[in-house]
Formats: sequence, C-alpha cells, structure tokens
Amino acid sequence: MCGIVGIVSEKPFEVGELIKALKRLEYRGYDSVGFATDKGVVEKDVGEIKDFMTRVDLKQTAKVAISHTRWATHGGVTKTNAHPHTDCSGDIMIVHNGIIENFIELKNELKKEGHKIISDTDSELIAHFFEGKDIKKACVDFFKKVRGTFAVLIIKKGGEEIYALKKDSPLALGIADGMNIIGSDIYAFSDKTNKAIFFDDNEFAIIGPRSYEFFDKEGNPIEKHVQEFEWSSREEEKKKYKHFMIKEIKEQPIVAERLIRSLETEQKEKILELKNMIENAKRIIFVAAGTSYHASLLGTYFLHESGVEAHALIASEFNSFATVDDETLIIAISQSGETMDVIKSIKFARESGAKIASIVNVPYSSIQRLSDISLNILAGQEICVASTKTFTNQVILLLYLCSLLGYKTNFRELVRNMQNIFEQEEKIKELAKELKDKKDIYVIGRAMAYPVAREIALKLKEISYIHAEGMMGGELKHGTIALIEDGVPVISLIPEGDEDIISNTKEVEARGARTIIISSQPMKKTDFAIPSGNGGTFAILSNMIGQMLTYYIALEKGLPIDKPRNLAKSVTVK
Repeated sequence: MCGIVGIVSEKPFEVGELIKALKRLEYRGYDSVGFATDKGVVEKDVGEIKDFMTRVDLKQTAKVAISHTRWATHGGVTKTNAHPHTDCSGDIMIVHNGIIENFIELKNELKKEGHKIISDTDSELIAHFFEGKDIKKACVDFFKKVRGTFAVLIIKKGGEEIYALKKDSPLALGIADGMNIIGSDIYAFSDKTNKAIFFDDNEFAIIGPRSYEFFDKEGNPIEKHVQEFEWSSREEEKKKYKHFMIKEIKEQPIVAERLIRSLETEQKEKILELKNMIENAKRIIFVAAGTSYHASLLGTYFLHESGVEAHALIASEFNSFATVDDETLIIAISQSGETMDVIKSIKFARESGAKIASIVNVPYSSIQRLSDISLNILAGQEICVASTKTFTNQVILLLYLCSLLGYKTNFRELVRNMQNIFEQEEKIKELAKELKDKKDIYVIGRAMAYPVAREIALKLKEISYIHAEGMMGGELKHGTIALIEDGVPVISLIPEGDEDIISNTKEVEARGARTIIISSQPMKKTDFAIPSGNGGTFAILSNMIGQMLTYYIALEKGLPIDKPRNLAKSVTVK
C-alpha cells in the first residue's frame, strides 16, 4: 500500500519536484519517506512528507531519481526500513510497493552468497538480487524466482534510465515533455501530462527521458498503447476546512448531484447495459472490502427489494465462499480501483468465465481495466483515509441502478435532504463532547440500516479510535446484550415503520444503555431527524450523521483525522 514515483529527464530537475509528485500519493502510506538519485544520494526518514521536506535539500538536482512513501508491512517503522534500499555497494537503489512472499527463502540464499542485509524488510532483498548483474537479464530471472506482488523501480548510480517491474501492484508511466514519470497511479503525474501507459502484470520496462521499451516476463519486446486520460491536475486543498475529512463530508451534495447527472447523460448507456447484464445473469455476486463492502450490502438489499437475488462477499474470503461460473455476474466495488483482494477475486472469477462489472472512483485503475463494464462514481479525489463521499456515491449509483429495476427513489429530493443534514451539526458537536471518552459504542440497525450500522462503527474505529460494533438489531439477544450496562452508548438507526428496531432499542434502554436515536420519526428533541419519503434516503442520510459524529469525536480527542494510525487509503496488498 505504498506509493512510488520515479522521474527520468533530459535536463536536471530539482528533488523538490520529485517529492511534490510523491506527496500526491501520500494517501497510500505515510509511515516513512525517502528518495535516491543517479548521483548515489539516498535520503530517507520516518514520518510524513511535509516534515521530511523541511529536513532535506530540495534544491539538489538529478536527471534520474526514485522516491517512496511507505505503509509498513514487513519490518517496523524505522529509518533503516524506510525506502529506498540499496545493495551492498550502494550502486543499485530500489523502491518497492507490494509483498515478496518467499522473502525468507530468498534472504537465506542471498546471505549465503555473502550479501549483508541490514533492514527487516522484504524489499531490501530486491536490491541485493540485482547487485552486480545485467539488470535487463536479471529482470527475467526476478519474475522466475520471486513470488508475491510488486511494483519495483530500480536505478543505478551513474545510470541514465529507470527499470520498472510490475506484478499485481499498480504502476503507470506518464509521458511528459522531455521526461518520463513512473508512479503508482496517474495522480502522480496528472499535473504534468495526460498521456499514460499502464503496465499489465508480468511486464517490465526500461525507461529513458524520451524513450521506453516494454518486455514480457520472458524478456520479449511488447508493444504498449499510449492512452490519453482525464483526471484532476491540481492538488486538493483543505481551503477553509481544518481537515480533508470534513471538507469531503460537506462535498457530498455536490458530488451526488454530479453523479446523478452523469447517470442520466454520459453514463446512461453503461448503466442500462449493467441493468441488462443483471437481468440476464443466473447469479449476481458483489465483491468488495471495507467501506465498499458495506455499500455492496446496501446494493444487495436494494436488488432484493427490486425482485433480484444477489449476494455480497468480502473480497479477502471470496475464493473460499463464491460459486462462480459463466452465468455469474461479479460486481466489484472499490474506491481506489486497486484493492488487491478485489483484484484477486476478479481474476479468480474471470478464470471461471464470469462477467465482470465494476464501480470505481479512480479512472484507468486496475479493476476498471479488468472489467467488461465499469461505472465511475465521480466523487473526485478523496484525500482523507476514511471514505465518506465515495461511500455515498457508491450507494447512490447502486440506488440508481435499482431504480431502473423498479426500486422507487426520488433523487432530487435526496440531494436536497443531504444538505439539510448539516443543519444538525451543532447538536452532533455536543454529542461528540459526551462520547469522546467512551471505550465502547454499539450501533444497531435492521434491513437497509444494518449495513449503515456497520459503516458507522467502522468510522468510529478507524478515525475516533473507539471500539465500536455495528450489528443487526435482531442479534443483540444472541450474546452482545451481555455487554450492555449503565451508560454504554448505543446508536439506534430507526427507519420509518421499523417497529422491530424500536423494540431492540427499548431492550438496551432497559439495561441502562445511553441510546442515541437516528430516526425518520424522531420522538424526542435529542433524536436526530432523517427526512423520510423515498427508498434509500435513510441509509445515506443516517450515515452522514455518523460521519460527522466520528469527525467531531476525533476532533475533540485531538487525533490525526486525515491520516489515522496504521491505515492507508489504498489497500494494494493481500
């Protein structure tokens, strides 16, 4: 889940230009940062890029350089474990995104050959693997020898090119004027060019300032297509907001309106085609992870209400539980379009002949390119690790799809009501002050409110660092109610007409719970009111209250809201 950037240029460029490009990928990891140049300079440290930039000479120049921002997998967060890594001589310098699965075997072999391994990472072994070898020939050997996932950039002291290898982890080449830029995604270079070449699995390339050669894993030359793309060229700013999270929460009515217009116009043919694929499929399975999985649960519910049977599976367990054949439609949902578990699931399903549809936020991503059809949720760049506006737009797209199958939703009313939710912000702030010191929070719901309960609980865990459990109201009596005692907060999601969840709420109140009601039929002034009236509204609007509550609790606690500990935006490892 790391971010890598390399630049090779005809003219010398300042290291600050490289680090600026890397900063655009910091959402992929922020444990440590570093760079290496063709002059043999290697500088790295733990911490965020903004702090690193104050400690290094950004004016120093290079014609070839690579950089890395890390989310730790193998080895702790230390300066030694930070990238780039070098071989014993310091001539070979590498950055790596992914995991080398047979690293223990490889490490033992390299030690026997006399290599001195100084870090705890799997990545350092790559530098030693290429030490003293013809790099092009060694690339072929690397694909044969190494198991795992990787996007690797290699430079040599005094060299004039970058070697790039790709298997499963994302990698793209941006073609700019007098320079080529390699990055984990197009956002690394979208301010410089709109022309890219996307690496496919088991490919490597030798890249100069005005040239590139691509090869398959056997070393045979291959032709690659240069694709023009449209994506944000500017770096997102917080503007008047203290954090990206609250900015992105407040953007939801705008991005929702943009998506709805797109589904009515430029994406109309695609959404109709997906509708036809659903109607013609024998089996429909959503595959997703994290927040996107909660959106897929809502999609399953909306399809069920439309008379269509569907199921949702967690991507990391997909291969263990999915029954897939050539009459199956897989609908993959991913914010980044690079979620490794989802990619693995898609490849497994494709081998069985399944059709693949995807719902993503990042165009030209791996999942989009692996799909027979793909729809874009158009939420725009999301910087905060916590998905907020992307979740909302995923749900809106699924709602729109199901509206074509008979599920009734008033989308214009939905957008208006999203704006009205912000009128309860002061009440949310006061509640946040009360809840900030709580150790446990339970969130309960039924039907469409159940996935929302899980999503709110996830946000409370990852951003507010509070143990939270989102669950079906009907499961309370099967164990969890034993944990309810005086003062334990229970957030109860009560859509209009749901008498069963009202009963569950009374059950926890009888055991001393401090209930927080989010309802389309509020009974007390302290309840949070959700405008009722159309399908799917409650799920989206109640979740927005959960998002804001999470934000203000974390704000009260002084936590790093946009970059919570141990997490990264894009989960590109298994």
